[in-house]
Amino acid sequence: METTLFILFIAFLVFFAVQFVYQSFVFSRFSFVKPKKETPKSVPVSVIVWAKNEYENLVIQLPVLVTQNYPNYELVLIDDASNDETLDLFEAYEKQYSFVKLVKVKNNEAFWGNKKFALTLGIKAAKNEYLLFTDADCRITSENWILEMTSHFSFKKTIVLGYGAYNKIKGSVLNKIIRFDAVIVAIQYFSWAKIGKPYMGIGRNLAYKKSEFFNVNGFINHIRVRSGEDDLFINEAANASNTTICYSPESFTYSEPKTTFKEWLNQKRKETSTKKHYKSFDKLQLGLYFISQLFCIILAIILLSFQYNWIIVSSVLGFRYAFNWIVFGYGAAKLKEKDIIVWYPIFEIIILITQIRVAFTNLIHKPEHWK
Repeated sequence: METTLFILFIAFLVFFAVQFVYQSFVFSRFSFVKPKKETPKSVPVSVIVWAKNEYENLVIQLPVLVTQNYPNYELVLIDDASNDETLDLFEAYEKQYSFVKLVKVKNNEAFWGNKKFALTLGIKAAKNEYLLFTDADCRITSENWILEMTSHFSFKKTIVLGYGAYNKIKGSVLNKIIRFDAVIVAIQYFSWAKIGKPYMGIGRNLAYKKSEFFNVNGFINHIRVRSGEDDLFINEAANASNTTICYSPESFTYSEPKTTFKEWLNQKRKETSTKKHYKSFDKLQLGLYFISQLFCIILAIILLSFQYNWIIVSSVLGFRYAFNWIVFGYGAAKLKEKDIIVWYPIFEIIILITQIRVAFTNLIHKPEHWK
């Protein structure tokens, strides 16, 4: 028994060391970086909005998009075979504004319901080289959204990763969990981009040059994967030289979060099924972080239950929580989400349990199609 506990103790220290390396040398690259104000570029840009049956959201979103404080942009509206009033609204805006271009997508037997097919048509129709993406169900809260996102373009930096936040729902614990999860994910992909290993982006707030799209033949390598028009594209096209990040508050987009645990679980299942198509290194680093998190906590519980080196174990565990709290706290503050970090120890365990459940659910019930 003593030998077993000793082995578990060593394993606990190893997993803690892995966690410490992630926090110190990866996540801190975003959390502790000093914000840098970029010079506005005013490059000609095409804002691309994909929509399918989003009339109610578009009534709110479109007025903000056509009144952006930006001198040279076109608005490409993609109607993906909607059966509500989306197309009528798009047509009205096309008639009213000369810089609005409408792309009508009809159901294609080979690519029926495939968002990537619709986006490809929109990208090809865009007249400008610089592209900026958001979804119809997002909220743009600043008239300087385009200005902020495009200011990060340069001769070398042709991909800009933005932040897609979720609206706050007062009194909702699930809302806090969803926002916490989104913040942790954002800190991760921003941090890896900062150290030259970008692996994903969020389609609700993403910009890149059209040439980057055609350099990898668009979505062709994962066209049959129903999701991943954002993260799988970035996983393939982004690198240390061409990718940068934008996290100024005026660049944020806001979406309505899921309101039931079942809906959120389905969303997490979709995200997890997409990750299996990432590059090997990215799957490895994400998997290693998850495993080190999980077993650092589990082994600490086991060792403390047997009171084995309990002073050392509790001290190491306490240091881990304090250090992680600081790193994630600074990162969350940059993303204007300080309120959720208070719940870090509890939410971390909830997210871990959810990830385990999602992994087993996807393993047993392989998803055929994601809405």
